[in-house]
Amino acid sequence: MIPLSAATLKTESWQRQLANAFNRVEDLLSYLELGDQLEPSMKAASRAFGFRVTRFFASLMEKGNVDDPLLRQVLPLGAELEDTPGFSTDPLADQASHQGNGLLHKYHGRALLITTGACAINCRYCFRRHFPYADHQATPSHWQPLLQQLQQHTDISEVILSGGDPLSLGNTRLGALIEQLQQIPHLKRLRIHSRLPVVLPQRLDQGLARILGHCRLPMSLVLHINHPGEISTELIRALGPLRRQGVILLNQAVLLHSVNDSVGIQVRLAEELFQAGVLPYYLHQLDRVRGAAHFAVEDEQAAALHQAMQARLPGYLLPRLVREVPGAHSKLALSMSQNE
Repeated sequence: MIPLSAATLKTESWQRQLANAFNRVEDLLSYLELGDQLEPSMKAASRAFGFRVTRFFASLMEKGNVDDPLLRQVLPLGAELEDTPGFSTDPLADQASHQGNGLLHKYHGRALLITTGACAINCRYCFRRHFPYADHQATPSHWQPLLQQLQQHTDISEVILSGGDPLSLGNTRLGALIEQLQQIPHLKRLRIHSRLPVVLPQRLDQGLARILGHCRLPMSLVLHINHPGEISTELIRALGPLRRQGVILLNQAVLLHSVNDSVGIQVRLAEELFQAGVLPYYLHQLDRVRGAAHFAVEDEQAAALHQAMQARLPGYLLPRLVREVPGAHSKLALSMSQNE
């Protein structure tokens, strides 16, 4: 095992850091000086849904604190093994929206591509933790039929690259896909959803900045940051070249019990995102995926929290509080979805 150090994090390639991620919960707890907190149920939960945490993300956690909000997002618990009513393996009906070749078409004018099943980190609340990626992703062998599908759907003006995490693809493969997408004349925008820069800022290298900055389509990078403790100096520095290239930086967070369900944390998150050049975009109510019920925040509490945020933040820093409901024409503001 390679020891974690500042020098290692600065000099290793992002691919090597990805390969050296923690993949056993006992190793992460040992690094955090929490070895005595290991329980058999944690190992059982990590077998049911794989465990993966980058060493960089671990370096942002407070040692000795089992309640650290970053740790809580990745720590397997026995609660994940409980079968909670209303929580399912496909909470957003993604499989029903699959058009083949990794293409999901839910909303008018937008299409989502499942580019890979790989992630740099396995968040325990992930709504695709049960998703059958083997049968529903756009591997290079699917690109030509996928591009033909998009050519035929002239009503689609925006493509969203998702996963897994699309930035787990190397620059060569990602660049080739973007190059082909930008040749489709009716596409007007391209969006990438990724958590990888947060948990491994080195991924935002010069090659990626060139790919994103030179695309003919207006480019947005939507980050996934849930807590101000995730906004590292390294991330802020890595985002600079993208901003200078004209890439629009947005953030979507998930409201999580005992992680970020307080006004103070949410206000800090919005303000520190703005200082980093990122605009708050969405605050999602938890997608009701089996294994994540212990993260849920009641709608009434979420609405009250959002109202308190509105009283303390300017409008441009207030993320929209939304829930995704299968079959709806768009994400729904919480006030519209409370009775769903």
